[in-house]
Amino acid sequence: MIGRTQSPVGDYPDGILLKAAKGFGFGSFMLVPTKRAMKNRYRIFRRSWGTYYYEDLETKTQESLKTRDKAQAHRLVAALNETSVSPAFSLHLARVYWKAGDPAAATRTWQVVMEEIPKLKHGETRHRWEIAIRDSAFDSLRKRVLLETQAEHFLRALEQGSVSTNIYLRRIHNFAMDMGWLPWPVLPKKRWPAFRFKEKRGITRAEHDAIVERETNPERLDFYQLAWHLGAAQSDIAFLDAGDIDWESRVLSFARRKTGSIAMMRFEEDVAEILRRRPASGPLFPYLRTVRAGDRATEFKQRCDGLGIKGVTLHSYRYAWAERAKTAGYPERFAQQALGHNSKAVHRAYARKALVELPALSEFEAQRAMFTQAAKAKATGTQPNVSGGVQPG
Repeated sequence: MIGRTQSPVGDYPDGILLKAAKGFGFGSFMLVPTKRAMKNRYRIFRRSWGTYYYEDLETKTQESLKTRDKAQAHRLVAALNETSVSPAFSLHLARVYWKAGDPAAATRTWQVVMEEIPKLKHGETRHRWEIAIRDSAFDSLRKRVLLETQAEHFLRALEQGSVSTNIYLRRIHNFAMDMGWLPWPVLPKKRWPAFRFKEKRGITRAEHDAIVERETNPERLDFYQLAWHLGAAQSDIAFLDAGDIDWESRVLSFARRKTGSIAMMRFEEDVAEILRRRPASGPLFPYLRTVRAGDRATEFKQRCDGLGIKGVTLHSYRYAWAERAKTAGYPERFAQQALGHNSKAVHRAYARKALVELPALSEFEAQRAMFTQAAKAKATGTQPNVSGGVQPG
């Protein structure tokens, strides 16, 4: 019996090889004898329900071609076999097809991608993107065409950059993938270097007291004090308005500048005293809201340097607040509501940093009961009864 050998375009008896017919024009083929026929790695077959599959003859794995069209299935398997023999040529051919379907792909560079992303952002997020794409580590990529980018190009840029380079290059790459400007990832997901953040810590009470004791500018003094009590982002505090204060309920509410979500924080007398010192109408910090976030951070660093305080930034107030919240037994869901559900400060503090002395369950239940009584008394205008009831005012 004569055996059969599979070729990219069909099955033929052993000893016969399909070759282009010389002189008969493009697309013409002829069968010629050969002593050793090329053995294909993949074979095609059809399931009983009509869908075509292929089998890897080396690994014995099978996978659906997701088509019932015979001609299309044979073309797909032919491409697989061609790739197994000449992967470099197949990659080049794929780029040719991709450029034919998207004419701009031949000239689209990473600088084009970087310029498109900020157009879709707003406010502080857009400002951060505009700063991020100026990173000098991206200089080697700016004029490089997307389809000509290799993994080593990304790796060199990541070596020259910082954690921020890693974060934003991932986002730039994912944006290009989502837009259909890349046929496949430049760098596989598992091959991206891990983020290696510098150790962050919260500012201590002693450090904060030293800073405010030395501060002579009333606006900055109140700004740092509110940062300690609220743990809010520096831009959120700088843009607070007198209209954000509900004095009757003692609630401070504002829209987070980063996400637009609403934050509502109840305040006590220590915060109320600070708020009374600020303007009764309009912006609470009329000067600081006109200063860039980077400049506010620089001013704070100068004060820390003058006091010999190292390792803290304005963002350290958020870490300090989260650590204090955990130490006090503040429920994590409340901390997330206060600082934002995706706040790294909350996750970090509640994951490992702050030490907590657990109260007895009976003590905690008693505290919750007293808190509930006080809230009911305030709502009804009565006086809370320490013995368990509520007395008329």
